[in-house]
Amino acid sequence: MSNPKQKMVVGWILPLAVLWSAFLLFQVQPLISKTILPWFGGSPTVWTTCMLFFQVVLFTGYLYAHLLATYCPRKWQAIVHAGLMVLALLLMPISPSDDWKPAADVWPPGYILALLVTHLGLPYFLLSANGPLLQHWFSELAPGKVPYRLYALSNVGSLAALLTYPFLVEPNWTLPWQAEAWGWGYVGFALLLLPIALAVLKNSQRDTAEGSRQEALVGETSLPGTRTLIAWLLLPAFACIMLLATTNHVCQDMAVVPFLWVVPLSLYLLTFIFCFDGDGWYRRGWIGPMTLGSIVVISLLGIFGGMVEIAWVAVSYFGAMFFVCMICHGELVRLKPAPCHLTLFYLMISGGGALGGLFVSLVCPLIFSQYYEMPLSLIVAFGLGLWVTIKAAQTRFHSIPLWTMGVLFVGMLVTLSGQLRAFQSNYLESERNFYGVLSIREVLSSVSEPILAMYHGRIVHGFQYQTPEKRSTPTSYYARNTGIGLTMSRLTKPTGRRIGVVGLGAGTLAAYGMPGDTFRFYEINDDVIQMAQEHFTFLLDTPAKVELELGDARLSLEREEDQKFDVLVLDAFSGDAIPTHLLTREAFAIYMRHLAEGGVLAIHVSNKHLDLRPVVLGTCAQFDLESLYITTTPDAATQQTGSQWIITSRNHQFLSDDTLQLAATNLGPKVVYAKPWTDNFSNLLEVLK
Repeated sequence: MSNPKQKMVVGWILPLAVLWSAFLLFQVQPLISKTILPWFGGSPTVWTTCMLFFQVVLFTGYLYAHLLATYCPRKWQAIVHAGLMVLALLLMPISPSDDWKPAADVWPPGYILALLVTHLGLPYFLLSANGPLLQHWFSELAPGKVPYRLYALSNVGSLAALLTYPFLVEPNWTLPWQAEAWGWGYVGFALLLLPIALAVLKNSQRDTAEGSRQEALVGETSLPGTRTLIAWLLLPAFACIMLLATTNHVCQDMAVVPFLWVVPLSLYLLTFIFCFDGDGWYRRGWIGPMTLGSIVVISLLGIFGGMVEIAWVAVSYFGAMFFVCMICHGELVRLKPAPCHLTLFYLMISGGGALGGLFVSLVCPLIFSQYYEMPLSLIVAFGLGLWVTIKAAQTRFHSIPLWTMGVLFVGMLVTLSGQLRAFQSNYLESERNFYGVLSIREVLSSVSEPILAMYHGRIVHGFQYQTPEKRSTPTSYYARNTGIGLTMSRLTKPTGRRIGVVGLGAGTLAAYGMPGDTFRFYEINDDVIQMAQEHFTFLLDTPAKVELELGDARLSLEREEDQKFDVLVLDAFSGDAIPTHLLTREAFAIYMRHLAEGGVLAIHVSNKHLDLRPVVLGTCAQFDLESLYITTTPDAATQQTGSQWIITSRNHQFLSDDTLQLAATNLGPKVVYAKPWTDNFSNLLEVLK
């Protein structure tokens, strides 16, 4: 490699292209996912469905790279790939228009995949192919040099993209600006690819008939065996299952935000970096026991649940996922082939990732009524960690010490006890779909009265007494002395009130209905409607007229004529997965259009981990709305759940009501109004508690 230009290409242009390509590949993931998240109710499954797209397209990109490198003449490889990269520029920008907003009757996973294929398919496909293809060209331009460290470099680029997004990009730039900047980054990469393509073209012209290809094949005999090929597929598949199952589990309990997508994915990429950078990072002797220990900790938390803050539970899950992925990718590197089989190796890795994504995103919702993939994965992971630990002990001690077997046996019992609890339930009914898991369970009150409860994951979405005399009593977040309870009792209208409710739950708010009233419920999850009608009687017992509108409330309200609501209730925030699109300035403009003169907006902002008050109050101030903040504490005797409501309106007379003023909490100087969110800008980091 005496050519100075070729040395420059191999020395820094090609590694920079690997880094840049990976950065673009992973920067676009949270960008496009956040763009479409509001269209599907802020569901955590939006991210796992997007991850399915990313994994499958990554596989097709690796397949394309393998076929191009194996069967296409070298002089045409560069021409074909560079030509397609230029063609993809015609698809910019990548952001979908409002015409793609879904109707209520679409199948969300299929619609999301179609949307992503249309807007991002070709650019993402070509970026996916760059990793193995550029490494293949590197091995030909620099014979004798090992290209696998470039794979670690590409994961450094991926990690940099993920870490800069929630901390630098998301807080400072709007979504349209992010999409435009990404498009220009893609243009820059296409330009960077040109000197590499020219170097490959010139190198192929200088080579003899066999040339460097024979040089690369020195010492190689045949393809790896079937067992090795299966391991290349199954190890990355299980790592991907752990990644997605952990992300789903944590997002269900905390919030659907890019930050909580980025953390597990960053740890996942770190394991690739550590394992592919060299042989010094992966050591069975400590990775195996750390994996077992982390899974035992999670299992103990499951046995003694409720005693640890959810943030620490999330950390324990992330830690276990990291160690399991270290085993999967460490064992994968132990089986890596010579450079001549490089593209096949990466093809099998990406195929395993795609299989893992298909299993979690499409298969699990069909075969499981709960998120059973998490405990099942932890049980399998314990077995994998056990195998690695035993192998390490055999290498070090030439046999397994008796005390080691005893410790491992106790750990296995704790793991099985903790994880099998997930399969034990006393639910009357449980359903899982794109929007999560809904369950119905009968519980007893503090005075042993039977109560029926609806759960979304672990979050209660409504109670109802089962005794006839108490059946119409409003409970949980909607009890009579809560913010919404006081609003409903103090706002009356002789001709009947028109009340809009975003989020049906068990239908508890219908208990406040009076003759002449109309309640219009907006609900995105058809399973919620079915369970509210089959298991609860709030909708049946109310003397008010009830209207049910299926679909995302924001999209439904955008398309409807003015509803002239006397009260509009935003009740989509009692769960910990926050649909941020319901709190933006544009959303408030829609709400104001639908309020009657003197109408009231009641916003439920209860949340364990996020303080939504600064954002809501800041937006209310922009719309010249007066606000009251009303909180209640839990009361087991009346089945009242602790709640936080912001009651806001331009109706000064209503907000001056003595009862409301007496119940209101003086916020004082503690709450500083935040910059109002928009559809193109929101920052959940600023409202973390």
